[in-house]
Amino acid sequence: MDEQRETLQRIVSTLANKNDEIHNFIDMLNHTIKNVQVNSSNAISELDEEFDGLYSILDEMKGSMANTIQQEEARKIQALQDQLSQCSNALESSEELLELAAQSLDIKDSAEFLKAARQIKDRVTVASAFRISLKPKVSDSMTHLMVDFALERHMLQAVKFLPVPKAPEIDLAACLVADNCITVSWRMPEEDSRIDHFVLEYRKTNFDGLPRVKDEQRWELIDYIKATEYTLSGLKFDTKYMNLRVQACNKAVAGEYSDPVTLETKALVFHLDSTSSHLNLKVEDTYVEWDPTGGKGQEKIKGKENKSSGAPSPKRTSISTRSSVRGSRDRFTGESYTVLGDTAVESGQHYWEVRAQKDCKSYSVGVTYRNLGKFDQLGKTNSSWCIHINNWLQTTFSAKHNNKSKTLDIPVPDRIGVYCDFDGGQLVFYNANSKERLHTFRTRFTQPLLPGFMIWCGGLTVSTGLQVPSAVQTLQKSENGLSGSASSLNNMA
Repeated sequence: MDEQRETLQRIVSTLANKNDEIHNFIDMLNHTIKNVQVNSSNAISELDEEFDGLYSILDEMKGSMANTIQQEEARKIQALQDQLSQCSNALESSEELLELAAQSLDIKDSAEFLKAARQIKDRVTVASAFRISLKPKVSDSMTHLMVDFALERHMLQAVKFLPVPKAPEIDLAACLVADNCITVSWRMPEEDSRIDHFVLEYRKTNFDGLPRVKDEQRWELIDYIKATEYTLSGLKFDTKYMNLRVQACNKAVAGEYSDPVTLETKALVFHLDSTSSHLNLKVEDTYVEWDPTGGKGQEKIKGKENKSSGAPSPKRTSISTRSSVRGSRDRFTGESYTVLGDTAVESGQHYWEVRAQKDCKSYSVGVTYRNLGKFDQLGKTNSSWCIHINNWLQTTFSAKHNNKSKTLDIPVPDRIGVYCDFDGGQLVFYNANSKERLHTFRTRFTQPLLPGFMIWCGGLTVSTGLQVPSAVQTLQKSENGLSGSASSLNNMA
């Protein structure tokens, strides 16, 4: 009966997962239909713009060429009219001479006749009729301004949609996730010399399957990538996976996206647990600050404001509220100014960093089992490990465990990296800037670990969602290869 029930539960779980996949696919199809409609409308609008632009160019060219023809017409007509005027004047002068010559033929006196003949001869010699050209200066032909758009017409008739670049193929084997960076590599399915650039899109997700339409973060875009590889750097891995896709673009159009790939982003993400911190600590997400008033100063200010305004004193209500707050934050008290992370480490290798304010007087960074007492301080129990920095009067730097301390004779870095190898039984502290090892605890962790922090006078900022840096991994491999090179407070006398 139990076996059948378990089998049925597996079937139900499988069907539920399949239904979830189908729902996701239906959402994707509906989303795709909407995109097809929107993109089709955009394509038609762009087509209208292209043709309107082409019409505008043709109209502009037609006007310009017609203007050239009209100017040529005016030039030729003017030249012919000038020649016509010259001929008219020459003809008028010639007719006067012809009439004068006819009259001279009737002269009887030989002396007068010779004189008249000589004058006519002299005038004929310089007559314009004998100096003008009787050939038109310009022809009536306009064939040099004719056009033949046969070639252009053929080209226009051959116009087709611009070939869309094919979808790139992401080379999953060449992709690398390391040091909170993702290097993505891709290739084109075939050579395409018209590719101008690539577009890379990525988004965070907690699903390892196909990208979903609902409940997903928006795609982030990196444009104008000239190479076929790109590295996304400075990422915070606060989700389990990262979706990535690439598209190729030519000068005018973008191609289809590549099939999306999902890369795993292994990193520990936690926040500071404000509900269980010491009352003298002000906690906001990944920042903790020493508050000597424990919130009392704010209550006094509120009381004064209400009193001055004539409103009833909220003193009794404030005490009641204060008691409620204290009741929910009694995890640590006394001088255990402690706050823990809200996520436990139960396996694997993890890394986070801590930065202290410059005026911070005293603080500890480490890990602890859940059983840390309300009056206990990090490093003073057999279930907690930490490094401690004390800047009061003079600076001291030490590693602590089980109420035993080891002085660290090295400068205190402004950022401390914490490397926890739960399965390997190692807790290593690093200078987060130089990746120089500060101290190593070696033990066998038997319970889940919580990141722990103590602070007095100052503030701490915790950076999570970080991968184990490559430099740290290299150092760990090298250190693990050297037998007997570790120092452990577990073996302190």
